[in-house]
Amino acid sequence: MLQAASPPMPALNTRPGLALASVAASLGPLTDLAGTWIGKGFSLVSLPDFDSRPPSTGPKPFRLKLNSTVEILEVTPIGGAVPNRGSTGQGDIKIFGLRYLQRVSDAVTSEALHIEPGFWLRVPSTDVPAGGPTVVRQASVSHGSSVLAMGTGLHLTGGPEIGPANSTPVKNPVGTPLTAEYLAPFTDPPLPPGFEPSFVQNPNLALEEAIRDQDIVHTVALIISTAAPASGLGGGIVNMPFDIANANATRLDASFWIETVKQADGTTFQQLQYTQTVILNFLGVNWPHISVATLIKQ
Repeated sequence: MLQAASPPMPALNTRPGLALASVAASLGPLTDLAGTWIGKGFSLVSLPDFDSRPPSTGPKPFRLKLNSTVEILEVTPIGGAVPNRGSTGQGDIKIFGLRYLQRVSDAVTSEALHIEPGFWLRVPSTDVPAGGPTVVRQASVSHGSSVLAMGTGLHLTGGPEIGPANSTPVKNPVGTPLTAEYLAPFTDPPLPPGFEPSFVQNPNLALEEAIRDQDIVHTVALIISTAAPASGLGGGIVNMPFDIANANATRLDASFWIETVKQADGTTFQQLQYTQTVILNFLGVNWPHISVATLIKQ
């Protein structure tokens, strides 16, 4: 009995891709993000605590959760240009970028705290809308949130200017005083290893402490936010209905610093520091969720 002929194999894709060196040259301030980064950090977050079942400790309005963390961040260049098609008054553009996977665990228990796949993109100058080049971070968070944060990349001589990150919750409307029950947990909480008392009010102090005795000769600063700039064109956060009703993530602001550190023997290594603040809204209060870390390129 004759058998039907097998369908023809599809033709191999012989279209040449861009060489990685060419892609890297097109990444601009994102170039040195490529690689594997490993290090430590800290996380501060206020959580609704109405449930009486562990690990919740309710019923009460909230609990303050502090973690010392370990982190692995893997970043890989996309192997070619991503074409975005222009319309009236705007030609086509090519976006270059990197995909990443961030994994954060508790430094004491090794419990998984956060996993996040996403992209960093470099967008060139455009006419429609009118604007200069930008960097974009797209993130998918397993709580049911998608993030698009936009900003700029800057080259700096020397080390970063980090500044404070304020963990104090703020009542809506802004300016309404909070009662002592909301502020007391921030004054003297139990601390995980390495989490200094001063870090509770300003977690960015951990970043400043990590580089206090270092000779940083060059820094690339990536400053991003989901808030719209003055032009009115910006990113945002999209949350699933449960999150909106119970602990709504409304804004993300982050700064990443890619630092070149010079050692005593004249050699250098690359270090990545970041601070990120996500505003969670529940009980009519804006609660800062602050994450910081110092990572070394492997």
